[in-house]
Amino acid sequence: MHFSSLALRELVTRLLEEDIGYGDITTQAIVPPQARGHGHLLAKEALVLAGLEVVDAVFHTVDSTIRLDCAIQDGAHLVSGNVIAELHGPAHALLTAERVALNLLQRLSGVATATRRYVDRVRHTKAHIIDTRKTTPGLRLLEKYAIRVGGGHNHRFGLGDGVLIKDNHIAMAGGVRAALRGAKQRAGHTVKVEIEVDTLGQLKEVIDEGGVDIVMLDNMSLEDMTAAVKLVDGRMTIEASGGVTLERVPAIAATGVDLISSGAITHSVPQFDVGLDYKDAA
Repeated sequence: MHFSSLALRELVTRLLEEDIGYGDITTQAIVPPQARGHGHLLAKEALVLAGLEVVDAVFHTVDSTIRLDCAIQDGAHLVSGNVIAELHGPAHALLTAERVALNLLQRLSGVATATRRYVDRVRHTKAHIIDTRKTTPGLRLLEKYAIRVGGGHNHRFGLGDGVLIKDNHIAMAGGVRAALRGAKQRAGHTVKVEIEVDTLGQLKEVIDEGGVDIVMLDNMSLEDMTAAVKLVDGRMTIEASGGVTLERVPAIAATGVDLISSGAITHSVPQFDVGLDYKDAA
């Protein structure tokens, strides 16, 4: 994963604190303190696996002596019944960490699986599937990692990563040209500038004004996207956004756009079923 182990540990600690609260009173009441556990992490349905490092961090944050033995890696295609990993360690710690670990693995595998489905639908074209900032609060870094596992690409991680002028910016700035001139004046030469357009008329204004790296075609028809690609004629990268579904994405890619952004691969994915089954405590 491409962020620090400290950042991951801090995130995992917050999530564990939310779940554990004042303590795991069920486990404390009925499981002997010296008991040890041995379990299997299993896929309960077909999925693209993502989040093993996160799972490892969750269990090790609760108890550093827990051992997670993995025979596979993130990005693997699994079917129902596949063993993801074996777990060994103190029973109290395993049971206490279980839910947070499973929640994260299910969530991230859901994002990776959804992304892979979109990527597979446009694999025969030049288009890349990219993500958005429509992520679960607090989990953006993890979900964007899962996007990459699924074969997608990351857009901005936050507001400071680049200029993205959207329709509300244009409205408040006084129009496309005013928004672009302000962005070019303040952004400098090291920051990419992207602008969203809803019509071919706005696109022509962008082309005339210049100084744009990426133009986003928002909720345009397939016919208008095709016309937009011809108008741009390679002068900037073209991103298609809005109305992107698994059924429609091949036709969007066929218009010749370079990027296709989808919020659905983070905000609307199901959590895939992953289970943790223990043998009798020793």
